[in-house]
Amino acid sequence: METQCQRVKLNDGHFIPILGFGTYTPEEVPKSEALEVTRFAIEVGFRHIDSAHAYRNEEQVGQAIRSKIADGTVKREDIFYTSKLWSTSLQPELVQSALEKSLKSLQLDYVDLYLIHTPVPLKPGEEILPTGEDGKLILDSVDLRHTWEALEKCKDAGLTKSIGVSNFNHKQLEKILNKPGLKYKPVCNQVECHPYLNQSKLLEFCKSHDIVLVAYGALGAQRSSKWVNPNYPILLEDPVLCAIAKKHKQTPALVALRYQIQRGVVVLAKSYNKKRIRENIQVFDFELTPEDMETIDGINRNMRYYEFLPGFPQGSVSDQ
Repeated sequence: METQCQRVKLNDGHFIPILGFGTYTPEEVPKSEALEVTRFAIEVGFRHIDSAHAYRNEEQVGQAIRSKIADGTVKREDIFYTSKLWSTSLQPELVQSALEKSLKSLQLDYVDLYLIHTPVPLKPGEEILPTGEDGKLILDSVDLRHTWEALEKCKDAGLTKSIGVSNFNHKQLEKILNKPGLKYKPVCNQVECHPYLNQSKLLEFCKSHDIVLVAYGALGAQRSSKWVNPNYPILLEDPVLCAIAKKHKQTPALVALRYQIQRGVVVLAKSYNKKRIRENIQVFDFELTPEDMETIDGINRNMRYYEFLPGFPQGSVSDQ
């Protein structure tokens, strides 16, 4: 049971599987688990694996991918792997070495997609979150158009097949799109997106520019994550989602994933629970009606679970 038949064509001609496996976990989860669950995800049919330098698990995720290639489950070209350029490496001269560092951790020759993880530059260095004595993040100043040019060079060098962005609002995207001498458009914009934050305006904007929206946080958020406001309602307990799930004899999680797929959104399903990982792949086994879709559209409340990186200037990462 493979999901790769369900793929979306990117504006550079490559194809991305519409369902992906997200590997981010809170710091308290042992890194060894990333190896175990990524391996399991590939076994049950996931072919799109999403990670990032900032997740600090690329070594384990790479090991999982290579072990499934070694045992004949998949070939390298069957796997679509995404990595991300962290905010401390947005200076153009740091981009290629950051990608090479990820490739070295992964022990892969190339990634399928390389994203600018956030549009907010941080002070270069080894720390993921460089903070001053006042406890606030130390920001940097970078023209992201120059960062983008460095990503274009990585694509030309064959280090990545496709390039895109993450956590960009439409103005930040426009800045790249309107750049004089643009060689490659971003193929996607990966943002928080779920029925409580359905990103309809940003989705419309991306579609009009042939940019795929990729949804993270599609099932809400793990309460243990330090980025998440614990007082927010739990998405998967929403009565509307639960009623639609009951009608289709599915889980609320599957309804939330199916909703994105039917909007043409590439969706990341993140779980470290094997039963749920196996369950999430069943998203292709049913369909929501137009009425279901409209009903789910109606529960949007523009509510963001991930207060992305405390200390970032408000409005730097926006849904509109």
